[in-house]
Amino acid sequence: MKLYVKNMVCSRCIEAVEEELQKSAIEYSNVGLGYVNLTEVISTETKSNFSNALKKRGFELLEDKNSQIIQQIKALILNNLRNSQAPSINYSTYLEKNIGKAYSQLSSIFSSVEGTTIERYIILQRLEHVKELLIYDELTLSEIANQTGYSSVHHLSNQFKKIIGMSPTQFKKLHHPKRRPLDKI
Repeated sequence: MKLYVKNMVCSRCIEAVEEELQKSAIEYSNVGLGYVNLTEVISTETKSNFSNALKKRGFELLEDKNSQIIQQIKALILNNLRNSQAPSINYSTYLEKNIGKAYSQLSSIFSSVEGTTIERYIILQRLEHVKELLIYDELTLSEIANQTGYSSVHHLSNQFKKIIGMSPTQFKKLHHPKRRPLDKI
């Protein structure tokens, strides 16, 4: 049995969900971004209690099929974007292959529920990652562009300025730059 969990964006989220599974004495085989693979079917009461425990930690158990698909899309995108070893990919093919539905169908579901396109979501996630790397101040802009899948510093700078409203250099100079939590994008 597979459960889908909303707002899982990092390894600490996986650890938090695993903690709640253990507290609830629910047997599972693995937990990944956005999902839990259970080893057995659980009762409605156990599922409800687990759902309530997750809500207290800022997560949500997804029941609706479209919500589950959207969570899968987001988890796959986040996983790929955060893996600096992952090559730049064609997301439509990547999502189709991993979810098993036509990209046009995935895109339609995502847009109707989220109010934005998958492409825009990917851009916003990439730019949040760029912001994070700029704040760390450990890489050059060229290295950041390469690590986040931009073809050039020019492309990164243009998209950053267009969406964020300032250049990466201006953002870097801010004393308290604003970032959005990944689950709020």
